Amino acid sequence: MSRAYVALGSNMHSPAHQILKAFDELDAMPNTEVVKRSSLYRTAPLGYEDQPDFINAVVELKTRLDPEKLLRYLLAIENLHGRERPFPNAPRPLDLDLLLYDDLRMQTEDLTLPHPRMHMRGFVLLPLAEIAPDLVIPEPELANQTVAELAAACPDQGVTRVIP
Repeated sequence: MSRAYVALGSNMHSPAHQILKAFDELDAMPNTEVVKRSSLYRTAPLGYEDQPDFINAVVELKTRLDPEKLLRYLLAIENLHGRERPFPNAPRPLDLDLLLYDDLRMQTEDLTLPHPRMHMRGFVLLPLAEIAPDLVIPEPELANQTVAELAAACPDQGVTRVIP
């Protein structure tokens, strides 16, 4: 089984409910189980700021799905929640980002692993550090720092834990 980490975010239609429902939907995917899930965190929007705050979380999965198939399932779950992409950083009922898949480094038209910029985003690092503090993102420029070290060094981005 492979290990994957997925970031979840929502700022529409009862965001905490969207995330909690998505936890169950991720666990129901074929050949996949949720091993750990973080608390929920409130985050101010980045990029397009004229929108509600987000609720974010991260899950650790064990899966037999390859990265591309896992991504297709994540996109299908987003679509079930009514995800649309009218413009970059638009409000959304659910956003699922595949952050890491084992120690795989890859780049295709649809998928980049590790997820780019995840190491600069408090809304990813804080929940990820909660469930996998000793995890090392397989990127040479990060000098083998753990997720906990990256989270501690991340500038304050207004991320607060709201639901344990």
